[in-house]
Amino acid sequence: MDEDESSTPFAARERFWRGRDVAFTPLEPDDAELIHHWHADPVAAHEMGVWPGSLHEFRERIEARVEDRARDDFLVLLPDGTPVGHIALIEEDLVDGTAEAYLLLAAGHRRRGLGADALAALTDLAFGELGLHRVEAVTHTDNTAALATLHGAGFVQEGVRRSSCLHRGRRYDNAILGLLRAEWETLERPRSWEH
Repeated sequence: MDEDESSTPFAARERFWRGRDVAFTPLEPDDAELIHHWHADPVAAHEMGVWPGSLHEFRERIEARVEDRARDDFLVLLPDGTPVGHIALIEEDLVDGTAEAYLLLAAGHRRRGLGADALAALTDLAFGELGLHRVEAVTHTDNTAALATLHGAGFVQEGVRRSSCLHRGRRYDNAILGLLRAEWETLERPRSWEH
C-alpha cells in the first residue's frame, strides 16, 4: 500500500488548507480504501478503540461523512502529494462555536512532527477561518504520543472519563482535552495562512 499512497492521483488533488509541511484536501469517497487500511493498523485500532469492519461498511461511512454538514474531513498530504493521514473537525456546532478534533496518521508517518503540524493547521482553520470558540479532543490516557502532540498544540487536559472505552475485552480511560480561542490566540507560532 505504501507505493499506492504516493501515486499521482493524490498529487493532483486540490489543497484546501496548508500547514508548515502538510496540506489538507477534502475527503472523497474514493479515499475509503486508503483510510480503511490505516484503521486496520493494530496501533491505530487500539487507540481508536475499534476495528474498521468491512471495507463496504467503511466506504458507506465515508460517503455519509462527505455529506455531513456537522463535520469537515480532510486527507493530510505532504508537498509531493503523498497522503499521510486523515484529519477532521467533527460534531461542529457553529452556534455554540465548538467542535472535536480527530487525527489519524498512517503508521509509516508517525513520530515525525507531521501530527503536530496537521493539528496546528486544523486549529488555525477552526479558530481563524471558522470562528469557533472551543475545540476539544479525546484520547486514551495511555496514548502518550497523542497527549504530547495535543499538549504541544496548546490543548489543556480537562478531565478523564474513567473506563469509558471497551476494546478487545479491556476497559480504557479517555482523557478530555480542550483548546479555547483565547488560548489559541496567545500561541506564539506562525499561522497556517502565513505559510
